[in-house]
Order: sequence, then structure tokens, then C-alpha cells
Amino acid sequence: MATTISNAYHVFATQAAPAGPAGSLHRVAEQLNRAATTLVATYFEWSERAAQRRHLAALDDRLLKDIGVNRETAAQEYAKPFWRP
Repeated sequence: MATTISNAYHVFATQAAPAGPAGSLHRVAEQLNRAATTLVATYFEWSERAAQRRHLAALDDRLLKDIGVNRETAAQEYAKPFWRP
């Protein structure tokens, strides 16, 4: 999804902006497009991070040992809010 949005933005951004008021509108539209793209990418990043932390919280001690993480370290990681890396 993010790749499609990024590709659409690239096509949109590479078009030459007309002069005058239409150029100003084009620049505003470009900025809005960039902001929307960033917002969507951030949403997907946060969503993925939250899902990974939920999965980590669900692992038992044997699986945590397999990946080299103890329960305390895992608890610290999954206690973080989704917006913190």
C-alpha cells in the first residue's frame, strides 16, 4: 500500500507546476500529498510495531530463550508505547 502511494506521489510530484495561482495550488496539493503519504506510512509503521510487540508478549520462555531474549528484556520492549522505537 505504502509503495503504491509513494509511486503515485512520485508521478504527481514530477509534473511541472504551472505559473501563477495555479502553480500555488499545485504546490499546496503537493505538500498535502506529501503530508498524507507520511501520515499513512507512519500509521503502518506504528501498526506493525504494535503487532510485533503483541507477538513478543505472547512468546513463552522457551521461545524467548531461542531468540536470545529474557523475560525481563521482553517485558521492557512490549511495555513501550507503539510510537517509541
